[in-house]
Amino acid sequence: MQIGFLLIAIVLSVFAGRLVQLQAIDPGSYAQMAAREGRATVVLPATRGEILDRNGEALAETVDGRMIIADPAVTKKVAPELATMLARRLGVDYFQTLERLRVEGSRFQYVARQVPASKAQKVVADVRKKFTDDDGRPFAGLSTERDPLRIYPNDDVAANLLGFLGTPRDDGSAQALAGLETSFNSWLSGKDGEATYEVGAGNQIPLGDKTVTPAVDGRDLRLTIDRDLQFYTQRILQQTVTRAAGQSGIAVVMDSRTGQLLALADYPTYDASDPYRYDEGLYKSSALTDVYEPGSVEKVLTISSLVDAGLAFKEQKFRVPGKLYRQDRPIGDYWDHGTLRLTLAGILAKSSNVGTVLAADQFRRGALRRYLTAFGLGQRTDIGLGGETNGIVPKGAAWTSQVGDRIAFGQSLSVNAVQMAAAVNTIANGGVRIAPSLVQGAATTDKGQQVGSDQAATTRVISADAARETMLMMERVLDPEEGVAPGAAVPGYRVAGKTGTAQRVGEDGTYDGSTTVSFAGFAPADDPRFTIYVVVHSPRAGSGGGSVAGPAFSKLMSYTLRRYGVPPTGGKPNQTPVEW
Repeated sequence: MQIGFLLIAIVLSVFAGRLVQLQAIDPGSYAQMAAREGRATVVLPATRGEILDRNGEALAETVDGRMIIADPAVTKKVAPELATMLARRLGVDYFQTLERLRVEGSRFQYVARQVPASKAQKVVADVRKKFTDDDGRPFAGLSTERDPLRIYPNDDVAANLLGFLGTPRDDGSAQALAGLETSFNSWLSGKDGEATYEVGAGNQIPLGDKTVTPAVDGRDLRLTIDRDLQFYTQRILQQTVTRAAGQSGIAVVMDSRTGQLLALADYPTYDASDPYRYDEGLYKSSALTDVYEPGSVEKVLTISSLVDAGLAFKEQKFRVPGKLYRQDRPIGDYWDHGTLRLTLAGILAKSSNVGTVLAADQFRRGALRRYLTAFGLGQRTDIGLGGETNGIVPKGAAWTSQVGDRIAFGQSLSVNAVQMAAAVNTIANGGVRIAPSLVQGAATTDKGQQVGSDQAATTRVISADAARETMLMMERVLDPEEGVAPGAAVPGYRVAGKTGTAQRVGEDGTYDGSTTVSFAGFAPADDPRFTIYVVVHSPRAGSGGGSVAGPAFSKLMSYTLRRYGVPPTGGKPNQTPVEW
């Protein structure tokens, strides 16, 4: 027993001596040794907020992903063979990977970011089987950390709005490359965290120092867009542009009462989950970035303004000649005719340029421009997407009498599609312009601007009586006998609308012979719920707003009314006379 106690005493004295050495005699040498083993700092990515449709369906979401990290102190010995394997399995650049696997003095290098979790884990497991360290143990040169992956589950649906993310930077920050992902990058991103810990032999030292700053996840962004309606709108727009041999097109579906955009479609567009297959010129919403002359759709703004100002009424009589000779060139209509006896409603129903100019002659100088500005033309809608254009409404000396004549029927000014849809919606909304919105509730852009349906301002532009009288005239546009767009009708519903055909300006600043055709309208006409605007640029020669955009409007309006369960009002289309 004494021998046993003696042995125990000897062992304890050895441990005690070692403890003294560690704690008192030579702590610096062991600290230096630990330092030589290294410290690694890893980004703890915040989970990016989702972009949702109005019903909570994901348009852009974040799923489980991994970053693959190399410890060059371990990987440099097998760098060429390992780089070949990683390039083949992960699609990373061989030479860049080889360089990272060999970085001197580093214990931490990104090899790949945002790899699907199952794929990353499989690759690292295979690497550990293939390579071993000097002691025959599993290879410890690669590891994984959480790195959420951004996906767009609906392919091209709303891609023109969403944008997309590029490969994350080495500091972990997101590269938002287009659309809402860019405009609301800070809102969606949150704030990445950071973990710093000691490593040895390529692994974290379990009891080593570790400092963690937790990530703060991003916030979701809920849109006013209806995913299923957006899908349908994009398909109808694609069919319309293709069948008309057009260059491009836009479709806007708006809730008449709230100004919320239920669908905002461009064609052509791209797939947000695989954007690099497409021309980068498509990474935008042309409904906001591109301007054009609206053509005869603008006549509803001119005529409603006349009615509001007390200068005209729907049954007012006009003698409309085939040509109107003004300062620089004669003004004509799209069809040849002699002198017609048209009411104001007839001028709109038959889309007479000459009649519109004669009616607009009653404005005092500057009055029409003030109305157009109140309707929202010439100013951005600021719905939250970057790159929006103001459009152009001439002012001052640029508004000559000739320019004023052409503006009255929709030429010599330019708009973007959302502006124009909101202007027409003013008539649907009883004369009150409500600012369009794309974000539901409120959110703050990276420029510090708060936007959303909660911020939607309202402005009385024309009286409720003027709006109703204009609606009655717009309803005659779809009349199968008197109007120019019977193809825009929706069976069972009263519909108010207006066609548009405008010359297009080429790159040299002159009209190039092509046109923009369009149709804008709302339904039910006597109790409006939805406003829809369809635009097709450069269709085949001879195309018109009624024949090309009108049928697309009909399909979209019919689907939207059914989707939201809006019943017909039971009213009959009015029969305001178009001739006298």
